[in-house]
Amino acid sequence: MGVRYIQGFNGVKVIYFDNNATTRVADEVLEEMLPYFSEQYGNPSSIHAFGSQVQGKLTIARERVADLLGAYDPSEIIFTSCGTESNNNAIKGTLEAFPDKRHIVTTKVEHPAVLSLCKHLVEAGYQLTELNVDHDGMLDLDELRSTLRDDTAIVSIMYANNETGVIFPIEDIGKIVKERGITFHCDAVQAVGKIPINLRNSTVDLLSLSGHKLHAPKGVGALYIRKGVRLSPFIIGGHQEQGRRAGTENVPSIIGLGKACELAKKYIVEEQTKVRKLRDTLENGLLSKLPNVKVNGHKTKRLPNTSNISFEYIEGEAILLYLSEIGVAASSGSACTSGSAEPSHVLTAMGVPTAAHGSVRFSLSRYNTLDDVECVLEKVPPIVERLREISPFGKEILKSKT
Repeated sequence: MGVRYIQGFNGVKVIYFDNNATTRVADEVLEEMLPYFSEQYGNPSSIHAFGSQVQGKLTIARERVADLLGAYDPSEIIFTSCGTESNNNAIKGTLEAFPDKRHIVTTKVEHPAVLSLCKHLVEAGYQLTELNVDHDGMLDLDELRSTLRDDTAIVSIMYANNETGVIFPIEDIGKIVKERGITFHCDAVQAVGKIPINLRNSTVDLLSLSGHKLHAPKGVGALYIRKGVRLSPFIIGGHQEQGRRAGTENVPSIIGLGKACELAKKYIVEEQTKVRKLRDTLENGLLSKLPNVKVNGHKTKRLPNTSNISFEYIEGEAILLYLSEIGVAASSGSACTSGSAEPSHVLTAMGVPTAAHGSVRFSLSRYNTLDDVECVLEKVPPIVERLREISPFGKEILKSKT
C-alpha cells in the first residue's frame, strides 16, 4: 500500500499525522459508495425492487460492522450520523429507560462528546461522578467500585483515549459495573479498527464508533446495543433502524462504513505491527534527538498509532504552526476542542505540568510510511530548538546549562 501525498494550501506535500482527528477515505470505500449517489439511489424503505436492492446493501454493511466488533448478531448494530450521536443515544437513551436512576459515572479524560453531555445533564438535575486518572492516564478500579450506587443508571468509559491513546481495561471495568447490574457504555471511537474488539463475550452493553476514524466518510457512525439492553429511542419518527433511530438512512456512507470495517479487519494485524513500529520509531527518534521531551501516557497500554509528546518550555501550538508551514499535519489534542486556549483537560487530569501547552499528538495510519517518519524526525528538532531559543522559559534553561 503506497503513501498518498496530499497537496497543501501552499503547494507543499502534506505528511498527515493527525489520524485521530480524521482519516482519508480508503479508495475501496469510495469506490463502493459511488454508485449509490446517482445510479442505485432508491430509498431502502421502498417496496419496489429498485429500493429493496439498496436495503440488501445496508444489511451487508450491518453484517460487516458486526463482524469487526465481534457482535453476536448484526441486529445489535444501528447506524447513526457520528460518534457524538451514538454517545448521546447511549447515555440519554439509558437515562430515559431508567427514569428513577439519576446518577452517571464517567472519567475526567473522556471526549467532549461524553463530558459535555454529562455536564449538560447535571444542569438538568442528574448527579455526575468523574473518575480520576494517574500520571500514566490509567484508572483506579477501586475508585470506580466505590462510586457505584443503587441509583447509578450508566457508567460511560472510553475504550481508548483520543489524545494519549491510553487503553483502559474495559473488561475489568465491565465486570465491576455488571456486578451492580448497571448499564455499561463504551465510547470506542478511537479504538475500533486499531485494536481487536470482541463483543460476543464482552461485558459492554453499548458501544459507539465513528466512520471517519477508520477510513470511512464523515457523517456516519454506529451504536452497538447488546440484545436485551433497555434503551429508549433517540430520534423518534419512522421505523428505520428497528425503530431505534428514525430517519432515512445515509445509504452511501453506511455502505462506506461497512466496507471500511471489512478493510479494518483485514488490516488489524498491520495496525499492531507496521503502524506500531512506525510510531515507536518516531517516539524513540524524538526522545534521542531532543532533551526535555516526554511521552505522555502508559508506556505499553496505548493504541499502536498514537503518540502524545510534551516538548518542555514551548507551546505546542507554535510547533504545530511551524510544522504546518512545511506540510506536516499533527495536533495538540482533540479536534473537537481546537481553538481553546486552555491546556488539555486530559493532560491536566494526568497531572502533566505547564508543559501541557507544549504537547503534540502524532497519530499515524496504515497509509503512513517510514519516509514520513524520517521526514518528521528531520524537521521537528530544529523547530523545537528555535522555539526554545525565543521562549523565556527556554532561555532560562539554556543559561543554566552554560
